[in-house]
Amino acid sequence: MFGLDALQSLKLQSHATHDAHRYVVDRRSCPLPRRRASDSCRVRKESSNPRGGSNDLVIQQLLHLGHVPSEDEVFDIISVELKDWKEHPRHATVVLTLLARHRRARIAQHVLTSMLARSVEANVFHFSAAITACEKAEQWQLALSLLSSMPNMRVIPNDVSYNAAISACEKRGQWQLALSLLSSMPNMRVISDKISYSAAISACEKGGQWQLALKLLSSMPDMRLIPNTISYSAAISACSKGGQWQLALSLLSEMVDMGIVQDGISYNAAISACEQEGQWPLALRLLSRMSGLALHPCQVSYNAAISTCEKGVRWGLAVFLMSEMRRTRIVQTTITYNAAITACARQSRWEQALALLAEMSQAHVATGCVAFEAVIGACDSAGACQASAALLMELDLSLTRAITQS
Repeated sequence: MFGLDALQSLKLQSHATHDAHRYVVDRRSCPLPRRRASDSCRVRKESSNPRGGSNDLVIQQLLHLGHVPSEDEVFDIISVELKDWKEHPRHATVVLTLLARHRRARIAQHVLTSMLARSVEANVFHFSAAITACEKAEQWQLALSLLSSMPNMRVIPNDVSYNAAISACEKRGQWQLALSLLSSMPNMRVISDKISYSAAISACEKGGQWQLALKLLSSMPDMRLIPNTISYSAAISACSKGGQWQLALSLLSEMVDMGIVQDGISYNAAISACEQEGQWPLALRLLSRMSGLALHPCQVSYNAAISTCEKGVRWGLAVFLMSEMRRTRIVQTTITYNAAITACARQSRWEQALALLAEMSQAHVATGCVAFEAVIGACDSAGACQASAALLMELDLSLTRAITQS
């Protein structure tokens, strides 16, 4: 089993933790806004009494600023609310939570800075909401900055604070920092949970670290945590990206044994894993099983299955799956067509490949070099010189238009 002690021995902690603490919020490096209120704010203070209506107006004005306003602009809007927030901290939490919902990370940071400038106490709920805003906006540096500044402000982070920061790192593939945060939680007397581990596993998946993803998954029972659908789906996806199709399918089966609900994400990841070594029969079996479980295969499911057929040189099945997508009204994309066209081309089915290319254009699906080159190669192999020459001319015109438009 791979517990937290093992994680700490990965030689990641010292480097990653050092990086994390580089982002500490410091009043010297982040100058506080000037303490002034605009005339419009004064008018608003006089006209707004019930806090619900006032909060709504504050949010509207903050959102109107855009994603990167100055500290002064934010301060001008909230300055008349700070006295109320000092007496009723929950009102500030409401505003910060709504900012998180709208992914306004920078505004949330400025709100916290303005609160501290007027000696309005910022508590763990305020910081957690601001870090969540960073997570949703994929601003991992800012998330770490806020998290690492909390002890300096005499605010003890909780599981929500850490989970949001880990998720922010996960979304940008910062797996070292995600693991560092996970391993530092006990030192701060914060108990990690399923969300913490699932986010860390997903970070490993995005960073191509399938071994670490599996070790984290296997360590969860040691922490008295039962993995959930998200944990397993992330681990399956990590194995898929690492070319470990046997492990991916094993984890999918293990979910049934553990009584964990399988979802479309876990099946899609498993189907994608079957692209390795031409495991197209397994991919089709999984696709069929999804319908039996009422999971309803989606665009990702079909694209992954068609790609496995392309790798397995099964052009007929690839074309059949495309017809199934049309029957079930699932939108076909460039990825869909490229995989099917390549499958046809690899078996010298140049006429079918050419027909799909024409269909692609008629459906207003963006064509590219992959599709053209596959069809041209098939035409050349079959001695269809005229078709090949015409395609080369069309590709040249297409590239010229693309360059001109850019």
